[in-house]
Amino acid sequence: MVRHGAQADYWIVPARIDGDVGVFLVARDAPRAQIAEYRTIDGQRAATLTFHDTPAVRLNGDASTLEHIADYATFLLCAEAIGALDAATVDYTKQRQQFGMPIARFQALQHRMVDMLIHAEQARSIVYLAAARYASDDPVIRAQAVSAAKVRIGQAARFVGQQAVQLHGGMGVTNELPAAHWFKRLSIIETMLGDVDHHLARFAALPSFAVSDA
Repeated sequence: MVRHGAQADYWIVPARIDGDVGVFLVARDAPRAQIAEYRTIDGQRAATLTFHDTPAVRLNGDASTLEHIADYATFLLCAEAIGALDAATVDYTKQRQQFGMPIARFQALQHRMVDMLIHAEQARSIVYLAAARYASDDPVIRAQAVSAAKVRIGQAARFVGQQAVQLHGGMGVTNELPAAHWFKRLSIIETMLGDVDHHLARFAALPSFAVSDA
C-alpha cells in the first residue's frame, strides 16, 4: 500500500538485489507499471503498485539510507498525531446537557478527560524529545528516540481516540461529527510505519538497550 501512490509522478522503490537492498526511481508512465487506487478508512488515498520488467534507475542508497528516511517519516507522522490528539477534543461534553447541567461536570467523565490530557501531553513531550535527537549523527540515538516516540504516540492514539468516541456516545462513530474522523486517522497513525509492538521490539534490539540480570 503506497500512500497517494496514484498521485505521484515518480516512485522511490526499495528492492532486493544481489543480497542487498537497492533504491530505484520509477516513473509513473514507465512501461508495465500498474496502479490500483482505492480510498483508506481515514478518507485518504492509497494505491497498490505492480511492476513487471519495469524500467528503473538505481539511486545512491542502501538499507541504512532507507532506515534514515523511514525514521524521518515516522517522526513526521508522530508530529501529525499530536495535532490529531489535540483536535480530538471534548468540547461536546461542555455543550451536552443532562440533568440540567453540562455532562463535563460529571466527575466520572472528568476522570476520563484528565486521562486523555495526560496521554496527549506525554506523547507531545516525547515527540519534542525525538525532534531534538533526530538530528544526531548517531543512528542509534536517532532510532531510539523515534521508536520511543512512535510507541507512546500509538498508545495515546488508541486511548484518546476511543475515549473521544465514547464521550460522544453513539454519535461518535458517525461521519457527521469530527470525532469519528479523528478517531479513524489516529487508528491509521497507530499502525502506519510500524505499530507499538514493532517499535518496542526495535527499541529493545538497539545496542543501547541493556537488560539487567539482577
